[in-house]
Amino acid sequence: MPINRRLTTDRDFQDALDRQLRIRVFHNSHMVESGATIIRFTEDKIITQSSVSDLTYHSRLECEFFELKKS
Repeated sequence: MPINRRLTTDRDFQDALDRQLRIRVFHNSHMVESGATIIRFTEDKIITQSSVSDLTYHSRLECEFFELKKS
């Protein structure tokens, strides 16, 4: 059964970046991205990549980020 861990702090995002963890992104309670990895983050944006040429910029204030871990 999968376990979702919410990413909220810089430390959470750095850990996900370092370990190349797959994440899910929600905006307005809708999943807008799944299976992407974080490639960079700032204090207001999270940049994810799901394929070689597919980069997405997400607002830290408007979106929720979750690591998907398997139990």
